[in-house]
Amino acid sequence: MAGNVAPDPQGPPGGEEGVQFLLQAVNSLFSDYGWYIFFGLIVVYLLVQKLSKNLQGAKQSNMPTTAIEPDDVVKQQEALLAARMKMQEQLNVQAEKFKEKQKMLEEEKRKQKIAMWESMQEGKSYKATLQHNQEPKPGASTSTTVVKPKPNRKPLRSDGYNPLSGEGGGTCSWRPGRRGPSPGG
Repeated sequence: MAGNVAPDPQGPPGGEEGVQFLLQAVNSLFSDYGWYIFFGLIVVYLLVQKLSKNLQGAKQSNMPTTAIEPDDVVKQQEALLAARMKMQEQLNVQAEKFKEKQKMLEEEKRKQKIAMWESMQEGKSYKATLQHNQEPKPGASTSTTVVKPKPNRKPLRSDGYNPLSGEGGGTCSWRPGRRGPSPGG
């Protein structure tokens, strides 16, 4: 009985027929969905690349950094502290100079106010005293400065110029609009 068994027509195909069926199915799959598969593979490839870079970065960041010597860290901190102290000293010197300058200016203003008050009590003009008390600055010398005379220029427009008059213009002239309601229907 075992020798008279007929192959089942509904069963799996034989050797060569199975390969042909498989090739036909793969061909049909690629012809219908080929571009989708292609772009899907590209996206998967890019994701794998990005994830591998992230994993490598995470592994490197988890590694202990024993390459830094404690002595070097201490030296860097001391150098940073020294630089800060130097900058603070420079700032303090500048602040002292500024305070002295402000005190001198306030003292000079106070003296000017006193002189002005005294001149007003005597009945003199305080502006003349104020100008007399002010000394020319050492940096600005009046003898070296030469005042240039202004050249005589003719005016750009005549004295009787009026832009609304319509005179003197080219083809453009202003006209008032019509009075009354606009025509319409």
